[in-house]
Amino acid sequence: MTPSFNKIHNRFKFNGHHFCHEEFKEVAYSLIKEGDYYERITGDFLTDWLNDDDFVFAETSGSTGAPKRIKLQKQSMVNSAIATGDFFGLNPGDKALNCLSSNYIAGKMMLVRAMILGLEIDCETPHSKPLFDTNKIYDFCAMVPIQVAGSIKKLDNIKTVIIGGSKIVPFLLECMKNSPVKFYETYGMTETVTHVALKPLETLTQKGEDFFKALPTVKFSQDKRDCLIIDAPNLMDTPLVTNDVVDLKSNKEFKWLGRFDNVINSGGVKLFPEHIEQKLLPIIKKRIIVCAEPDDNFGEKVILIVETSGNISEELKNKISTANSLHKYEIPKHIYTIDQFVLTENGKVQRQKTIQSVLG
Repeated sequence: MTPSFNKIHNRFKFNGHHFCHEEFKEVAYSLIKEGDYYERITGDFLTDWLNDDDFVFAETSGSTGAPKRIKLQKQSMVNSAIATGDFFGLNPGDKALNCLSSNYIAGKMMLVRAMILGLEIDCETPHSKPLFDTNKIYDFCAMVPIQVAGSIKKLDNIKTVIIGGSKIVPFLLECMKNSPVKFYETYGMTETVTHVALKPLETLTQKGEDFFKALPTVKFSQDKRDCLIIDAPNLMDTPLVTNDVVDLKSNKEFKWLGRFDNVINSGGVKLFPEHIEQKLLPIIKKRIIVCAEPDDNFGEKVILIVETSGNISEELKNKISTANSLHKYEIPKHIYTIDQFVLTENGKVQRQKTIQSVLG
């Protein structure tokens, strides 16, 4: 029998204490009245979750467009929590660490998973280097890449960490190879009630893979643009057509190639900026954006934007132009710099706004 959103599992604990449904309403109220900024946000979400409505509102991140407020069905969030629990084999009484803001879907879903699956969750202040008890064994945690980077040397007491929200840079992927933690990259969005697919990353305890694997009950297909279509009847009423170009291995697995709206067509050759960025990051070691500007001969040419307050050295320019990993069409024809990329409230790069600020 599928749990209902208006029930709290009898094994659920919040910061070490057990609460029933009515008692947890009082906790939410006290967080709003007496808590710090992030505790008030958590209290607001919990108040919305524990009321009699069958929906909550959530804000999209705004990384690929203007942020928007959307309505999510609570039962869909319950179904997502169950699917994640099944994927990772989470059981009542397992320990979870939450260091994400309840402003966004990832932080909200950590709380929902705990309430529905009966997890014992500890909530810590969201920070690039979150503080938590490194002597306590945790079974499950969700982080953004900057948090993993800031904590990589003290995560050994967490069995499984899922990572989402932004790109995982090559340097961090290399660091993970020396960790006993099981790291997974997530794929999803607010509209899909957080992740619908996960990809294991290489560590000391598991082999990394190139393809994302669907959560239970989720299936994939493609449209004529080769963009991913997500069919998740337990999460959404209708299939969601994305702008993510993928290599579809089966209706349960895909490899992400890039955003359709970012594809560069240079002389008839289709180039994915995200792939070029992954090749350049080990060389540049700064935040970068690969994009295009008009070219009389090829229609579009590849350019590079680097987040830096200084100038790009001739030595670095030479390394970029002679990189063996780059196809000749992928070599940036011009390099621009900007002091700081345009970011969303939760630290995601606003790609198009940054490009517009540089190219005008």
